[in-house]
Amino acid sequence: MALMLKRLFQSYFWAMEELSDPRALDYPLMFSPFPTIFILFLWFKFILQWGPDYMKNREPINLKTVMMVYNIFQVAANSYIVYYVFLAKDVISLSCMEVDYSNSYWGLKFLSITYLYFMLKLADLLDTIFFVLRKKTSHLSFLHIYHHFGMVCISWLAMKFIGGGHNYYVALANAPVHIILYSYYLLTAYDSKYGKHLWLKKFITQAQLVQFAFLLLMFGQLLFNECNFPKIVPIFFIPQNLFMMCLFGDFYIRTYIMIPKQKEKLQNKDLKKD
Repeated sequence: MALMLKRLFQSYFWAMEELSDPRALDYPLMFSPFPTIFILFLWFKFILQWGPDYMKNREPINLKTVMMVYNIFQVAANSYIVYYVFLAKDVISLSCMEVDYSNSYWGLKFLSITYLYFMLKLADLLDTIFFVLRKKTSHLSFLHIYHHFGMVCISWLAMKFIGGGHNYYVALANAPVHIILYSYYLLTAYDSKYGKHLWLKKFITQAQLVQFAFLLLMFGQLLFNECNFPKIVPIFFIPQNLFMMCLFGDFYIRTYIMIPKQKEKLQNKDLKKD
């Protein structure tokens, strides 16, 4: 047991010191995974225990102004990422993008964008906190919680070890989807009537599914190309992406296909009775 613990200890420090990108140490929360783990622990405790207990006998909190400011920030930050994704169009490769670990302009720019992406995944945790404070507990699904938790973990690992390279395509696919998503949240925060537009919700889920399909294609090819990009990334990322695609696909089928059909059947039954 002691030998196993010693080896785990040695492996941890080997990964943190030898495998990691030394440039990442210049950024907050990147020296060790434990601060981020602690943030996730507090998040889980709040959304699953502290928050529901606090709100149990209270009215939902009006967070309209806070949520509008938050959503504007999200749209602006994701737009910034899209802007630099566009500027980088002349230095990218569709088939293979190696990580530039140098201090060149694009090497440092891709690293800073990766860090911004990680910080936005931390900021995304506020979505769940808002649900709790507004007593929208029906939104706290496994899909929602797992997705936010997983994205924080993945983006921290990307920043620590592979801040750039083929991860460009994650930003290319994900940031535009989040601009659409948070623009929708901004509209619903401004006026709840926009939340009743089923076609808009459906479109957002479709955009997320297209995003997963695109990322499967872009990272799947790395398994067959000769590319100096860590193979462990697509080996891990592809099953994770498939899992998310299944979860979102299941949500899409249940919400936008099965439920409308059930409502239609009930309406037809009622008409027959009349």
